[in-house]
Amino acid sequence: MRLSLLPVLMSLLALSVAPARADLRITRDHGGYVEEYKAKYERIRDRKERVIIDGICNSACTLVFGIVPMNKVCVTPRASLGFHQAYYDKAFTFGMKVISYEGTSDLMAYYPPPVKDWLARNGGLTPEMKKIKNGMDLWKIVDPCPEEFF
Repeated sequence: MRLSLLPVLMSLLALSVAPARADLRITRDHGGYVEEYKAKYERIRDRKERVIIDGICNSACTLVFGIVPMNKVCVTPRASLGFHQAYYDKAFTFGMKVISYEGTSDLMAYYPPPVKDWLARNGGLTPEMKKIKNGMDLWKIVDPCPEEFF
């Protein structure tokens, strides 16, 4: 009896080239360009990966809440979120912080109701950073991670 090795080899090849799932652990993210974060989080969402916020997630980093499904995002006790109005790259505004009202509106359009509710209760998006640290306010937005993620 002859056995074909082709099915076995094809299975092994499929395993070796299959993309590995990986969690994104955010520990010190101060934000950046909104469009880059949108693309990054869309890739994570499409790959059905999980996001663990285990430290600072400020500015454009917070777009995670509007792009990655909330059941794929959690926070550890070290998590903190920071929100502010969008502004143009200072390299193009001679070092001055110039608010982008269009960009701010775009951010708000992505945020889910729990984020919008917290922002509304705390004066909305302003030029100054508004922070949420571990506790009830944060847990109203996103679930705490299981202990194995700490």
